[in-house]
Amino acid sequence: MENTKTKKILVTGSSGLIGSEVCLYFAEKGWEVYGVDNNSRAIFFGPQGDTRWNQQRLINEIRGFRHCELNICDREGILNLIKEVTPSLIVHTAAQPSHDKAAEIPFEDFDTNAVGTLNLLESARRFCPESPFVHMSTNKVYGDAPNNIRMKELESRWDYDDVTYTEGIPENFSIDQSLHSLFGASKVAADVMVQEYGRYFSMSTCCLRGGCLTGPNHSGVELHGFLSYLVKCNLEGKEYNVFGYKGKQVRDNIHSHDVANLIYEFYKNPRQGEVYNLGGGKDNSCSILEAFKLIEQLSGKEQKYTYVDKNRMGDHICYYSNLAKIKSHYPEWTITISLEKIFEEIYNSWIQRTKN
Repeated sequence: MENTKTKKILVTGSSGLIGSEVCLYFAEKGWEVYGVDNNSRAIFFGPQGDTRWNQQRLINEIRGFRHCELNICDREGILNLIKEVTPSLIVHTAAQPSHDKAAEIPFEDFDTNAVGTLNLLESARRFCPESPFVHMSTNKVYGDAPNNIRMKELESRWDYDDVTYTEGIPENFSIDQSLHSLFGASKVAADVMVQEYGRYFSMSTCCLRGGCLTGPNHSGVELHGFLSYLVKCNLEGKEYNVFGYKGKQVRDNIHSHDVANLIYEFYKNPRQGEVYNLGGGKDNSCSILEAFKLIEQLSGKEQKYTYVDKNRMGDHICYYSNLAKIKSHYPEWTITISLEKIFEEIYNSWIQRTKN
């Protein structure tokens, strides 16, 4: 363990997948951990989105864990908290994370994703401007522009048919002139603001434009948490809805531990106003049809699904992250958990939760 007991990390969305992984990761390194969460997922998605179980897990597993029941939209509350804690690192994972839900609750979506991020940035600027600020952004900031890349249809997936994108989407890909969904637009606002605070105020900030962030501690629901929800459907014998693209749409999947590991690398060597496309890359990519096969091999159960011949608005036909920039800036970081291992962990987690 490092001699870093005086270091404090503040994690928003601490009861979510990435937030909880980050809390545990830094706690193991001897940091004091402050988690900000108010279980908004249960409000957005109903009882299936409830994350109180994960909050309790952190309380049980992290000595001295400090849970802060606070909405990031509460400006005064956030200002007071950052002033009081003065964290050595802020990791902002809290969000309204669903495309579809955003159209139903546009004010709440923008307030959470955009205004909440501004509240945190300004609080950091006032009270701990030297502390790195890591924002979990999304590949949805690129809107549906990746769909304009020439594609080829293979037996079980779509793939790029342009050598420029053989290794995936790079960070210089345009975010303009595309359909984002309201969720994508609110995350663009947050993403650009995080970059601006880095450049304008010379703060150490970065946006991690996540692909399919996943792992065993996801409260997967239909509107958010692709792999976790798919595995849950398989185990319960519930039909999974496939929306368009013949089920061949591709996502790159990254385990939450590998996300936490990159955040630590950024903390050690921070930069100002950076953006990184963070997913599993080409090697950890799969289509929905391919995901069905992977879970069927584990569970021995055939995946039930209904095909809806209409894709979700702004959805990607094929997306996987080009990891070259991350690896050039942080050569000690790499993907450590394979796609097959990710499926195995999610499967075992749902089995265990069912028993409990």
